Amino acid sequence: MLRIGVLVSGGGTNLQAVLDAIKDGTITNAEVSVVISNNKNAYALKRAEDNGIDRVCISPKDFESREQFHDALIKKIDEYRLDLIVLAGFLVAIPEAMIKKYQNRIINVHPSLIPSFCGVGYYGLSVHEAALERGVKITGATVHYVDEGTDTGPIILQKAVEVLKDDSPKELQKRVMEEAEWIILPKAIQMIANGQEEIE
Repeated sequence: MLRIGVLVSGGGTNLQAVLDAIKDGTITNAEVSVVISNNKNAYALKRAEDNGIDRVCISPKDFESREQFHDALIKKIDEYRLDLIVLAGFLVAIPEAMIKKYQNRIINVHPSLIPSFCGVGYYGLSVHEAALERGVKITGATVHYVDEGTDTGPIILQKAVEVLKDDSPKELQKRVMEEAEWIILPKAIQMIANGQEEIE
C-alpha cells in the first residue's frame, strides 16, 4: 500500500480528486496518510478532516527562520513514513534537503503543458493570464517528478485543454482543473502505486 502525503495551500480540489479516485477504485493500492498545509485556513484541511485523514499545518510564519520551517516540515513528513509526496497547489518552495531525501518520490501538478509557462513566478492564475496574453490556442496540465529546479523534473503525464476565444483567466483555470488536473493527477498516482510509470 502506497502511503501518500498531500501538501496543499488552498481549497484542495486536486486533493479531492485524489480522494474520490481512491474511493471509486480509480486509484488502487494507495492511501492518503496525511494532508499538510502551510495555511491554517486552507479548506483542504477540512477535506482531510471530513475523510478521517490526519491534517497538519506547518507555516513558515510560525518559525524564526526558513531553515527551522524546513526542518519541521521534513521531520513531520518523516514521521509518516511516506512513499509518495504530492504537491497539489503547495505555494511554498520545498527545501533541497527534502528533494534529495525523497528523490523520485515527490510529484507536482502544474497548470500548463511544461515547458510552456513554467518556472519561477508561474503558478495559479498567473499561468492562465500568461497563456491568454500570448494568445495560445492549447494549454493544459502536467504531472511531473520534482527535482532541484522549478518545474524541471521528469514528466509523468500531460493533458491538453483548448483555450476558448472568450476565456477569462478564471474560466480557463477552472476548465484546466476539470479537464486535465483532476484526471491526470489520480492517473499518475495509480501508475506509481502499481509500478506502471518509468522515470527517465
